[in-house]
Amino acid sequence: MSDEQTMTDPTAERGRRKVRTGVVVSDTMDKTVLVRIDRKVTHPLYKKTVRRSSKLAAHDERNEAHLGDTVRVMETRPVSKSKRWRVIEIVEQAK
Repeated sequence: MSDEQTMTDPTAERGRRKVRTGVVVSDTMDKTVLVRIDRKVTHPLYKKTVRRSSKLAAHDERNEAHLGDTVRVMETRPVSKSKRWRVIEIVEQAK
């Protein structure tokens, strides 16, 4: 596909965006939630499975996600200094 065709064709495929699932650990900010992403990796030397986690600031336009909810977030353009993700759905509500 040529560059000219890419610019005019709205159905042209964009780059795939990363999607992650995690748990909301903070919802005190307006339109922002902190999501903890847990993953298991094998230790390079000892070969034991170790849990690692990272926290992402995600944009929640309607303030629907609350503490303890499991949410799915998608990579997006920078919304602010720290927000590069947005909440796309609430997978499970906290009990």
